[in-house]
Amino acid sequence: MQQELLRLPAVLTRVGWGRSTLYMKVKNGEFPPPIALGPRARAWISSEVDGWIQEKIKQARDGAKPAASR
Repeated sequence: MQQELLRLPAVLTRVGWGRSTLYMKVKNGEFPPPIALGPRARAWISSEVDGWIQEKIKQARDGAKPAASR
């Protein structure tokens, strides 16, 4: 799997949040943190973001299963 570095606008587009929500979730440990590219540049590792998205989809699907009839 090829790794990519995603800058802030790309991450926000993928998750559908605003900037403050993203940073709040990173601070609370609810989203992968960015890595430093330089003194003022940060980026997210694409596989970590994609893994987080896949986990959210899995949780949503598992939670939406209908109860088995008895």
